[in-house]
Amino acid sequence: MLIKSSSDSFQKLLILTQGARYDVSCATSGVDRKALRGKLGNAHLPGLCHSWSSDGRCISLLKTLMTNECVNNCAYCINRCKNDVQRTAFVPDELARLTYEFYRRNFIEGLFLSSGIEWDADRTMEKMVNTAKILRERYGFYGYIHMKILPGASDNAVEEAIKIADRVSINLELPTQESLKKLAPQKDFSQMLLTICRINKIREDLLSWSSSLRIFGAKGGQSTQIIIGATPDTDRQILTLSDYLYSKLKLKRVYYSAYIPINHDESLPPIAKPPLVREHRLYQADWLIRFYGFRVEELFEEGKQNLSERFDPKLVWALRNLDFFPVEITKASLSEILRVPGIGPISARRIIKARRNGYISFEDLEKLGVVMKRAKYFITIRGKVYQGVDSNNLSNLESIFSGVRSLGDERDLFEYALG
Repeated sequence: MLIKSSSDSFQKLLILTQGARYDVSCATSGVDRKALRGKLGNAHLPGLCHSWSSDGRCISLLKTLMTNECVNNCAYCINRCKNDVQRTAFVPDELARLTYEFYRRNFIEGLFLSSGIEWDADRTMEKMVNTAKILRERYGFYGYIHMKILPGASDNAVEEAIKIADRVSINLELPTQESLKKLAPQKDFSQMLLTICRINKIREDLLSWSSSLRIFGAKGGQSTQIIIGATPDTDRQILTLSDYLYSKLKLKRVYYSAYIPINHDESLPPIAKPPLVREHRLYQADWLIRFYGFRVEELFEEGKQNLSERFDPKLVWALRNLDFFPVEITKASLSEILRVPGIGPISARRIIKARRNGYISFEDLEKLGVVMKRAKYFITIRGKVYQGVDSNNLSNLESIFSGVRSLGDERDLFEYALG
């Protein structure tokens, strides 16, 4: 069943997809679900977002707003009520139909639905939930749906969203109450943290009460977004919050979004371009906390509140802790191997598995996925260093690192170290 859409619908789509582009928290689904007989669509475990999946597939979804009308006046947002922009809104039937048509034509694999707050949070969320219900019930759509929880939404609205979506999320936007009050005075940081807790509680209750809800029931968990560079908040503050969200509130993912100067407002910093390098370093540090066993405080030099933008945080840690190295690959634990620059979780586990089977060499490490141009300075195998590496240089790396901050990247650093 294919239904023709009016040109007016596509004009709305143009406006509302543009309005949604600044929300980067398109978390992977975490859901693996095959279509049932008579139903439409699958949800793939690698996730649905504008990215590459683990098996190399490029995955796409329809990322749009329900409406770009908004009662809030967040200084950083293109859709704030103060801005003179063209306003429009979908009705549930219309957006569900568009999503269905795009899926049938193989343009998308799912829906990422957010919104401005048109009148109040509950009335807007009712429209969003109705859109998802039409997709699920009328069109039999079993593909992926990620739905934003709007600040101020009631428990009933949150519960309805959780029942129908694969993943829900609420954007904290800024890492402290002070910053949020300055740039988004209608939002309350503590209330949004409480909403995250409520979402967890409602999800757990729903899934324990009804096995039928396990088909959807927001099985993918929660994610959030934090804007970087719009306020004086430090990297340490941001990562401390992220660590709390992961360890205590069980979020699946925190996304970092470099502040884009799209509005003129005296409360915003006068920057010429987004802090994209800083955003990248935060993602690297976030990865170290989640998958490498690093603690937040380990990633910062004493007295420093921000990460180095010139060198990645794992390399910086290694150069500050040279007494930890070299790591003997044939004997080291998994946690010790993960501390070596150039070795990630996958290659570290491959090393542990391979050495159980016998002899392992430097050539084997390359085959196992180790980035030897970084790792070779920090490892030994049966007491031997990598060919061409002068072990005496290891003791000098720390002083060399301090003296070459003007160099472009770690490759230059190591070339300098060997030179």
